[in-house]
Amino acid sequence: MSGVPYELRIGRRYLRSTGNRFLSFISLISMLGVAIGVAVLIVVLSVMNGFERELRGRILSVTSHATVMAFGEGLTDWPALREQALANPGVRAVAPYVEGEALLIGEREDGMSSAVMVRGVDPALEQQVSAIGERMRSGSLAALEPGAYRILLGAEVAGRLGVEAGDTVVLAIAQGTVTPAGVVPRMRRFTVGGVFYSGMYEIDNGLALVHMQDAGRLFRTGDGVTGLRLAMHDPLLAPSVSREVAQTLGGGLWVEDWTQRHANFFRSIELTKRMLFFILLLVVAVAAFNIVSTLVMAVKDKQPDIAILRTLGARPGSVLAIFATQGTVIGLLGTLGGVALGVLLSLNLERLVHGLERLLGTQFMDASVYLMSDLPAHVEAADVTLIAATAFALCCLSTLYPAWRAARTQPARALRHD
Repeated sequence: MSGVPYELRIGRRYLRSTGNRFLSFISLISMLGVAIGVAVLIVVLSVMNGFERELRGRILSVTSHATVMAFGEGLTDWPALREQALANPGVRAVAPYVEGEALLIGEREDGMSSAVMVRGVDPALEQQVSAIGERMRSGSLAALEPGAYRILLGAEVAGRLGVEAGDTVVLAIAQGTVTPAGVVPRMRRFTVGGVFYSGMYEIDNGLALVHMQDAGRLFRTGDGVTGLRLAMHDPLLAPSVSREVAQTLGGGLWVEDWTQRHANFFRSIELTKRMLFFILLLVVAVAAFNIVSTLVMAVKDKQPDIAILRTLGARPGSVLAIFATQGTVIGLLGTLGGVALGVLLSLNLERLVHGLERLLGTQFMDASVYLMSDLPAHVEAADVTLIAATAFALCCLSTLYPAWRAARTQPARALRHD
């Protein structure tokens, strides 16, 4: 203890002092305010990080990292282009596809229908570029055989049409057939070969898979395909790798990666994170500024002590350090408590939300609105460090004015009014 500066010892003693219970209560409230503000900020940003991470994982599990498409009639020499794309070291797998919009009509009495994007795939190659084969609730990708006219439906589409594996649906496309009675939409009956659930409402509600050859006959693409779907070894490198593939394949092709396809969505998430950070930081700031009132009251209460210290030879800087120590310790304890509480809540948030949903008999996350029904949270060390450092800095700034006022105390005046 002899090596500890006396300013720190006195500041710590003032912090533990119980002479003024109201002042101790205000100090505790300031500390709790900082802790709650920090915890709320950590939980909110963790939820945003978890939401973005989970959404990105689900999107990349059922969609390609990049696509190569042709303008106009499609790709007729796709096997050669596929081999060229596979030659790139960053490309893990390539699969052809045929895609078009269609209307699915159920064969129940109510005649429910649903607009979908029909994608014709090669089951063996499709398993290499997406994990949709692992998301099957019934049936499998192997059910898609050429000429069998089977179709795999998203869970939301199947639920809306009221069909399951083994039922039949009618698929109609806008390309019409000219008959004596006029132009009739091209239609074909398909057997439901299975139902998949990706966890993404947009996909489960708007995607149907058929065999590539059946899709080619339906959309009359012949031996051509709409494009190639690429899977990368590192999805985060998809923009650079897809540009390299485009240069290798030559001109006349349109290359798009997942960051471009969903750019607005992820940009909006990032913008929301920044806005929430600054808005909730105001809560921390308000809690930190409570330290100002706490220390002002402490300075007023300790005026005789300050005067005695100054009379004994304490410098103004030493008095400033005493009260700065008191405010800094309040801010430090509040920040550390908030970090511990925020991280603990974030790591257990999903279980807490599910328990609350069961208790109240409701669902907080509607998949049709938020694209998922869970509330994932992912704690990032960089965010926690930034929040803790910012909160602690605000607390330290809040101590300057009261400590400065204490340093300016005139001993004679303080003792005269005591």
